[in-house]
Amino acid sequence: MDQQVLVQEYRNDILENVHLGVICGINAEGDVLYSVGDQNHMTFLRSAAKPFQAIPVIQYGVDDKFGLTSKEAALFAASHRGEDYHIEALESILHKTGIDEDQFYCCPTYPLNEEPKANYHRKNGEQRKLYHNCSGKHSGFIALAKVLGYDIDGYWDLEHPVQQLSLAAMADMSNYPKEAIGIGIDGCGFPVYAMPLQHIAQAYLKLACPDLIQQPEMREAVVKITGYMNAHPEMIASHDFICSVLLTDPNIVAKGGAKGVYGFALRKERMSFALKVMDGSELVWPIIVASILEQIGYENQGTIERLYELSPKVIINDNLTVVGERKIVFDLQK
Repeated sequence: MDQQVLVQEYRNDILENVHLGVICGINAEGDVLYSVGDQNHMTFLRSAAKPFQAIPVIQYGVDDKFGLTSKEAALFAASHRGEDYHIEALESILHKTGIDEDQFYCCPTYPLNEEPKANYHRKNGEQRKLYHNCSGKHSGFIALAKVLGYDIDGYWDLEHPVQQLSLAAMADMSNYPKEAIGIGIDGCGFPVYAMPLQHIAQAYLKLACPDLIQQPEMREAVVKITGYMNAHPEMIASHDFICSVLLTDPNIVAKGGAKGVYGFALRKERMSFALKVMDGSELVWPIIVASILEQIGYENQGTIERLYELSPKVIINDNLTVVGERKIVFDLQK
């Protein structure tokens, strides 16, 4: 069966909502250890591809050549939410690299998080490209084009040399042929990759276990990227988001993408998971990932508890009254 029910939501004991999806978990040998639904389900990674898209940016030394801090470099793999600390770091990147905000292909917008958005509106602030949650990725690719001596114009186009480097890195990390990767256009205008779920899991496995990467330069870049992500989890989304909770755990590398796709890997256990919620919901990510970790006997209970705080099993309304519950209904199949 291609997809199965992952989560059911009840309100006063009446089934109100159902979230279907697919899950694939693999080990260091690339064997499928756990699955729910079709492990070969083809899906776009969306922003879950960002750690891999950042590989050539770091591999060719953008962080070192421009003297970027680890906090700034973490934004190359981020889907930031427009907090002040995100914008300060982005403005520092622009200053150090000599990039003009107008060179970004992504569209101007407002902060995604409600508090900075409200504060910005009170100041009558105008939309900015830096507030786009993919602006960190865009800054990295423009800087990479500068370092390699390529024309910045068209840096977002699949045929541009920096995009070809990114595509090659994605193919290498996922063990999926470059020519077989599905290509679409992401929300920010960049190429977006599609592949079977188990190959997304294989790519995430290498983030946590870089010894599996054959190319030394790529291996070194991955170690740096994941180090930046774990050192500054709040930069990858913001506080109180699943990526920040998981990346606070030094044993985990994780990143999500729009429309329900999520990938994470465990260093000590040398295993990884990729999942897709078919209705595109991100609200149930935490409870799904928490259940996966529980089912495999993950040792860090603190991480699991923090995930349940983000997505409690009980449903609470605006008046802080318990009005229903979320039920995990999947079992990882070996």
